[in-house]
Amino acid sequence: MQKYLETSEIINFLHPNIEAVARHLALNCANDKKIAKKCFEFVLDEIHHTGDYKDRLTTTYKASDVLQHKTGWCFAKSHLLAALLRANNIPAGFCYQRLSCNEYKKDSYCLHGLNWVFLERDGWFRVDARGNKKGVNARFIPPTEKLAFEPAEGEVDLPERLSKPLDAVIANLQKYKTYGQMVNNFPDI
Repeated sequence: MQKYLETSEIINFLHPNIEAVARHLALNCANDKKIAKKCFEFVLDEIHHTGDYKDRLTTTYKASDVLQHKTGWCFAKSHLLAALLRANNIPAGFCYQRLSCNEYKKDSYCLHGLNWVFLERDGWFRVDARGNKKGVNARFIPPTEKLAFEPAEGEVDLPERLSKPLDAVIANLQKYKTYGQMVNNFPDI
């Protein structure tokens, strides 16, 4: 379980800004479920999904940068959520779906990043804080998973629980700095 509580260059929850937000979100919460829900809703509602808002800022990937710029692709938002949860001693991991990316580029597929969360009463379950919009209605209702996307024909859940983000995802987020570059170079398997 320890590996799902570790800090890293990407999940940098020891950064003072992340520590401050994590503490604030945990105020007046009686248990890990309430803290996790507040962290989830913060990332879902307060951090823009770069693709939905077509944010032209530099692509974010470190949790502290996502928090600072208030924007990130699904992967980056999952990094911030993991950091906020881990800062509150709640185990968090990563998983992916392979989905159609026709919204951005015709006849393409890409990975979609989301999180695993462990709660004392509910065990492990997945959450998706990418941000809601028309046709997307992710919720935090453990142990039920209400994700942003249910894989359709040709799409797939990759349910492996990882303690760190995929190297290919980090490499793409570091290499492709603009909205246009990312749209043409989404990570895939």
